[in-house]
Amino acid sequence: MNIGNLKLPKCNFQLLSPVVTNILDKDPLPHSTHNMDGLTAAETRELEQRMQKQQMKVFFGLFSNLVDHCFMSCIDDFTSKSLTSRESGCVSRCVQKHMALSQRLSERFQEHNAQMNQQQQQGFR
Repeated sequence: MNIGNLKLPKCNFQLLSPVVTNILDKDPLPHSTHNMDGLTAAETRELEQRMQKQQMKVFFGLFSNLVDHCFMSCIDDFTSKSLTSRESGCVSRCVQKHMALSQRLSERFQEHNAQMNQQQQQGFR
């Protein structure tokens, strides 16, 4: 997968987070002469580029936090350049827990938004 000048290894981003998957899989906005509340095509492209940069910052921030957390929690033996079996298992469990938590939070957020939308629509009646 290429992102800008970066070449990322193939991986299953669905495991990282449904939110990250949505960020990376979004189709670009249509490029007609006027889109998004009267923006010109050039303004739309500029807005898209800014949004993509922001989304990549969020993605790399999430990834960096995951790496930092699991490293600090699991790696404590610096006498060897390879991971011990305990450290390797700890990192695997840490990443799995983080991904499960991230997915569950995303699901709860979607449920909460659906509930709020339903309440707002009931209020308009």
